[in-house]
Amino acid sequence: MSRPSLKIPTARVFAPLLAPCRYKGAYGGRGSGKSHFFGECVVEEHLRLAGHRTVCIREVQKSTQLSSRQLIIDKISQFNLQQYFDVQDRAIRTPGDGLIVFQGMQNHTAESLKSLEGFDRAWVEEAQSVSALSWRMLRPTLRKKGAEIWASWNPHAPTDAVDAFFRGAGSDRADLVAVRANWSDNPWFDQGTLPTERLEDQRTRPDEYGHVWEGDYQSFSAAQIFAGRVRVQDFAVPEDARFYYGVDWGFAKDPLAALRCFIAGNTVYIDHEAGGIGVELDAIPAVLGQVPNAGQWPWKADGARPETISFLARTYGFRISAAKKWPGSVEDGIARLKAFDAIVVHPRCKRVAEEFRLYSYRIDKDTGDILPIVEDAHNHWIDALRYALDGIIHNRRTMPRFNAGTLRHILHASRDGKNG
Repeated sequence: MSRPSLKIPTARVFAPLLAPCRYKGAYGGRGSGKSHFFGECVVEEHLRLAGHRTVCIREVQKSTQLSSRQLIIDKISQFNLQQYFDVQDRAIRTPGDGLIVFQGMQNHTAESLKSLEGFDRAWVEEAQSVSALSWRMLRPTLRKKGAEIWASWNPHAPTDAVDAFFRGAGSDRADLVAVRANWSDNPWFDQGTLPTERLEDQRTRPDEYGHVWEGDYQSFSAAQIFAGRVRVQDFAVPEDARFYYGVDWGFAKDPLAALRCFIAGNTVYIDHEAGGIGVELDAIPAVLGQVPNAGQWPWKADGARPETISFLARTYGFRISAAKKWPGSVEDGIARLKAFDAIVVHPRCKRVAEEFRLYSYRIDKDTGDILPIVEDAHNHWIDALRYALDGIIHNRRTMPRFNAGTLRHILHASRDGKNG
């Protein structure tokens, strides 16, 4: 029986996974289409290659109903290929005595895994849950020439076995390719209810949003510096807004980060961002110009590059000066930002929102304790915000100090109505 060839539309983000490679990984948040991509690959290969054998794996699989089996069946139906695939309770028979089976790694020993030696593919779904032992046993098992191991997962922690293999030390090996895929990489994401779910999570569950939708590691909310204080939502800008502009200069791999904000009541609103990695000196004016009215309002900048500040002021007329810094200015800036009732980020400021999700205190890797040390990471647009609010953020170490007698005098004067 001749078999049809398939033409399957594929999101650009998965293009690196189409060429032969021993290890292929796709990681990211919900709505990216990772599972759909690998499911389509399974069906296409079994239609094209007679006798092809694939094992679909999870760490724990109590039944085939809790596996990738239904997704593959759906793909077979979607492409009208039912006549070529024999769907059984525990397996799917494919052309030329091919086979697709579904197994849980937790049920296997090194000896029992030998049954998979002749398989061509292993697709590990929900791979963040695979133990180090399971991953260590699986890898040498598929030893057939041209055999590949695929993994798809939503990152949980960098210490997870699969994540460490694909993204950690040694992941630069030539026989490995991994892509990060999120909802924004999926051309078909707007179909169905997921867009509403994403926006609602972004609005009401900002502490969980990055892990669920953007492929961030699962965070310890207690370690997130601004946990519960940041909202991402649309808002109108008051006509009489007093804007604050800030910029953090990029160094080497660090991005140039610029933003605009304003204060209404006791809430900070961030409505525009700009920046990027590798911005040359003569390109900085155009980047800053992406922020509305950038040439009309005062800017505060990182004072580490006085020559850049001078260049922008002298050559392009920017009203720009260095923000004050002092020992402990980062901590003072964090304390002042926390004193606002809320920080509201416009949805178009994606990099600002991402940094607020990831900006954290250091966690002791041995004990899990949260340390009073701010991680020097995910802070470029947050630094720009601190610079923008220069003058509003004060050095608490130089605030006026009063001795006990003076303080009692002030308190008595206040009670007597003599202090205005």
